[in-house]
Amino acid sequence: MPTRILPAVGDTDAVRSITTLLSQLPDAEPVAPVVDSTQLIDTLARLAAESVDELPEVVVVHERIGPVPALELIREVALRFPAVGVILVTSDASPGLFQAAMDYGARGLVALPLSYEELASRVQAVAQWSVGVRRHLGAGGDVFTGVGGTVVTVSGAKGGAGTTLTAIQLALAAQASGRSTALVDMDLQTGDIASYLDVQFRRSLVDLAAITDISPRVLADAVFRHDTGLALLLAPAEGERGEDVTDRAARQIVSALRSRYEVVVIDCGAQLGGAGAAAVEMADRALLVTTPDVVAVRGAKRAVRMWDRLQIRKAEETTVVVNRHSRGTEIQPPLIQKITGTAVAATVVPANFKELQSVVDAGRIHELENKSSVKQALWGLAGELGLVKAADGAQKGGRGAVSFRRRREG
Repeated sequence: MPTRILPAVGDTDAVRSITTLLSQLPDAEPVAPVVDSTQLIDTLARLAAESVDELPEVVVVHERIGPVPALELIREVALRFPAVGVILVTSDASPGLFQAAMDYGARGLVALPLSYEELASRVQAVAQWSVGVRRHLGAGGDVFTGVGGTVVTVSGAKGGAGTTLTAIQLALAAQASGRSTALVDMDLQTGDIASYLDVQFRRSLVDLAAITDISPRVLADAVFRHDTGLALLLAPAEGERGEDVTDRAARQIVSALRSRYEVVVIDCGAQLGGAGAAAVEMADRALLVTTPDVVAVRGAKRAVRMWDRLQIRKAEETTVVVNRHSRGTEIQPPLIQKITGTAVAATVVPANFKELQSVVDAGRIHELENKSSVKQALWGLAGELGLVKAADGAQKGGRGAVSFRRRREG
């Protein structure tokens, strides 16, 4: 059986040299190379969704891949697709880098300039390892699906747009439908999830920031289990400590959560820092919450353009959620879509703060009544995003949201 090899190379000249050598290897079947980290993860996730057998046995990661650094990318591949063997191609063949690559999950390292013999030897060994792992897992995908949990980030076009409320209700909807769900407060300086959910806590994201290998036990120690069943990973009580959560730490934390929970909802707040940028970049779905007013919509447009300039996320890969919507508002979702260049969620959230006031004042937002049109809309949004199991989502969130939209449109 031929060995399928997926090169991940951002450098044009390196692509040619690597693919030429790979095509000369015996029993090798190189597939079309991917040019950045996002494309690699998306490609592997798509293949894994079909079957573990569809995944390549070997992924070759070039040291200049981006925007996620090569070692961080290797860690994510190893966590999400453990039956895929990763080889790092690098000009630094020092013992220190070799050890680091192994620690991050690589199965081999090949030095530049490339040698046919060395590359062939590494590919053969890693391919044999991958086949053995798949045989151990059953090879059919029943034990391991490869995709990992769904990560959704919720960011605000400006402060007060409703980011935290949206994140909490999406997580509650997913948890209520039977999916194990983690809710993360990555608004590191001003996060309010603990206040909204009436939580007193000791541990936070900061406790994971300096840990290079986040085991399930270490993660469980940092998570607060809420009465609703949600696993909460909270922002530090002292806002200045949020600086300890770097983009590298954020990637490790998100990867660990993704491997442990079916749904991970991350509140990134309205201010973009390194940690939040890393989370948005890694997310399966990135939401941007706006209100239908000039200031917020301009803020949404500014955020989308910044994400694109920083190569965090393209506009078409972002979904805008319209909060506090009413039929009489001059700025309607189609106009917001045109201004921002993003997708806009079909589900809009109505302007009905009176429904929320008592639970917000009490810090018990999870006790929002089922008949609330705001809750129905947000749980309907969870269904639209695929965060809830179909049957339960239709019962608990979807039907209410459909009926609300019908009332709004009628």
